[in-house]
Amino acid sequence: MTSRTDALPKLDMYIGGEWVAPASGEYFETIDPFTAKPWALVARGDASDADRAVRAAHKAFTEGPWRRMHPSKRGRIIHRFGELIEQHADELAEIEVRDNGRLLAEMRHQIRYIPNWYYYYAGLADKIEGAVHPCDKPALSFSRHEPLGVCVGIVPWNAPLFLLSLKLPAALAAGNTVVLKPAEHTSATALKLMELVEKAGFPPGVINVVTGYGREVGEPLVTHPLTRHVGFTGSTATGAHLYSLAAKDVKRVSLELGGKSPNIVFDDADLDNAVRGVVGGIFGAVGQTCIAGSRLLVQRKVHDAFVEKLAAFSKSARIGDPRNAATQIGPIANRMQYDKVLGYIDIARQEGAELVLGGKRPDEAECAEGFFVEPTIFTGVNNDMRIAREEVFGPVLSTIVFDEMEEAVAIANDTEFGLAAGLWTANMRRALRMSELLEAGSVWVNTYRDVSYTTPFGGYKKSGIGRENGVEGIREYLQTKAVWLSTAEEIANPFVIG
Repeated sequence: MTSRTDALPKLDMYIGGEWVAPASGEYFETIDPFTAKPWALVARGDASDADRAVRAAHKAFTEGPWRRMHPSKRGRIIHRFGELIEQHADELAEIEVRDNGRLLAEMRHQIRYIPNWYYYYAGLADKIEGAVHPCDKPALSFSRHEPLGVCVGIVPWNAPLFLLSLKLPAALAAGNTVVLKPAEHTSATALKLMELVEKAGFPPGVINVVTGYGREVGEPLVTHPLTRHVGFTGSTATGAHLYSLAAKDVKRVSLELGGKSPNIVFDDADLDNAVRGVVGGIFGAVGQTCIAGSRLLVQRKVHDAFVEKLAAFSKSARIGDPRNAATQIGPIANRMQYDKVLGYIDIARQEGAELVLGGKRPDEAECAEGFFVEPTIFTGVNNDMRIAREEVFGPVLSTIVFDEMEEAVAIANDTEFGLAAGLWTANMRRALRMSELLEAGSVWVNTYRDVSYTTPFGGYKKSGIGRENGVEGIREYLQTKAVWLSTAEEIANPFVIG
C-alpha cells in the first residue's frame, strides 16, 4: 500500500550540473498554504551536501571556462537564461503560488518582470572597466575589477524567485560561480529554475542549489572555507547571526534584512490615492514583504477621515484561493508565520491599541483550511508599542497620529530599521526635504513598493549592508586590484618606501 508521503513527488538538489539526492537520503514536506496540505517532498541537505556544492562551484570557478570566458559571451548566456525564464514564467508562477500562497495574478506579473534583471546584468557584463590613475611615481598605475569566487545566495520564502534574481545575475555577470540555498518552505521554484540552466548554456557547477534547513545547510555554506561572498535576504536576527559567522573568515557579506517602514500621510495628500498606496504597502502580498509599510503615520487633521476610508476599502478586499483571479488577499505562507502574526495581534490588544478592522481568521468557507488572516488595522498606537517596533511580517497595520512634519520625521526615524519609507503630499518642497531627512534606503513619494532592476535597493541601520540592483549591485560581487608598472630605470633606494 502506498502512503501519502510516498505518493508525493521528490525534489532533488542540483549540484555540479547534476540532479543529486541528499547524502542523508532524507526528505521533508513542503506545504500548500491554501490547503495546509503537503504537495511535494524536498531534499533535506546537510553539511556534506553543502560541501559538495561549494566544491563544485569552486572547481567551476578555478578550472572551468566561466571565469575566463569573454564577458560578452557570459552576457549572452545570462541573457538566454532570462529569455527561458520569460518563456516559462506562467509555469514558474503556478509553482510559486503552490509553495508560498501568493496571488497567481501577482506572481505572473512579478515573474514576467524578473527576466529584466538578467537582461540588465547581461548587458553590464562586458562594461566592468578599470581605470588608469594619475600617478606621482615613475610608474603606470591602473586598476581592474575581478570576481570574488564562490558566492552563496540565501533567500527567504516570501518572494523566492524574485529575491533570488536580485542576487544571481549580478554575481554571474561579475564572473563568479554561485550556490543558492532557498528557504526550506519554498524550494520548488529555485529547483525548477535549474532545469533551464543547461538550456541556457551555463557550464556545470556555475549555478548550484542545495535545499534544507538553515542550521543544517545554510550555516555550513556560510562558514565553508571556499566561500568568498554571502548574500542573504531575511530577518535581521538571522542576518546578524550569519554576519558573525562570515566575519570569522572575513568574508564579503551583503545583507537585506527586516523593516518597520513608515508610510506618512499629510493633510494635503490625495487621500483616495493614499488609501490605495497604504493598502498596497501593507496588505499587498499579505504584508509579507521586508518593505511593508507597517507603520501608518497620519496627520491629525485628516486622521479620522483617512482611517475611515482605509478601513472601508480594506474591508472590501476579497480573501480566498490565490489561484482565483478575483482574489485580492491570499494566505500566510506557512504555519509558523501564521501563528506569529496572530500572536502579534494579541500583543497589540494587550498593549491597548484599538482594533478597527480584522484581527482574526476570515469567515469565508474556502478559507477554512489554509493559513488566512484578515487585513488588520490598529489605531491608538504609539511608537513605543511592540506592534510599532517589531517586524510582524503580516497584514497588520499600526496607525500613529502626528501634528507637524518634524514630529513625523522623528517618529519615522525612531526605529532600529531603515529599509523604506513612503510619504503622501502635494507639497514637493516638503517631499524633497523629507527624502533627505528620512533614514531609509528607499523613499517613495505618492507611490509605494516600486522596485526596478536599474535602481539600487538596500537598507540603513539594522535593515542591511550593501545594495542590490543597478550598477551598485554588481559591485558587491567584485574586488579591485591595483597594478603598478614601473617606468624607472632602477630602484633608487630599496630601504626607503614611498
